[in-house]
Amino acid sequence: MENKGRVEILLLAVVLGALAVSGIAPADRLTWLMEVLPVMLVVPLLLATRRSCPLTRLLYVLIALHALVLILGGAYTYARVPAGFWLQDLFGFARNPYDRIGHFFQGFVPAIAAREILLRRQVVRGRGWLVFIVCCICLAISALYELIEWGAAVSMGQGAVEFLGTQGDPWDTQSDMAMALIGALAALFALTRLHDRQLALPGASR
Repeated sequence: MENKGRVEILLLAVVLGALAVSGIAPADRLTWLMEVLPVMLVVPLLLATRRSCPLTRLLYVLIALHALVLILGGAYTYARVPAGFWLQDLFGFARNPYDRIGHFFQGFVPAIAAREILLRRQVVRGRGWLVFIVCCICLAISALYELIEWGAAVSMGQGAVEFLGTQGDPWDTQSDMAMALIGALAALFALTRLHDRQLALPGASR
């Protein structure tokens, strides 16, 4: 089996293993389900489109990392992730920052995904417009997620507190969207050259 296939199988095994372990005894079962639902939806989609629409290896790795961030947040709830408490103590934050990390990834990974789709489908040619449109897409995804959180809060009442993870911050929604935008810009700044090289290879998933 080719090396690229082994890497993708390893990523899949790690994500599915982490998902299974996180579901054994999560802090809150309903919160866990809502947090990991994107993983449960995206994994079958990627498997179904693996041959018809293969992605770059970079994007597969990023998606796997994002899945692990979601799974960890679902297992503990974002406000209680131990790594977040460690960062809180280290930097003197007023709150557990793991939720901010999650929203950073919510911009970082979709930025590369949107960039890949737009370039491969030749939707955008000018690189200046590409950056703008990718950032707009990431902000739209972030806004949609905030609307989902709002819907959960309205329908579930106090039961949505762990899912929202606001930790008493009245500007949590705006901060979350700002982190997504920062994540998108960071991805475009740091990974554009690597992404272009992988897109140029014969066969996207390399």
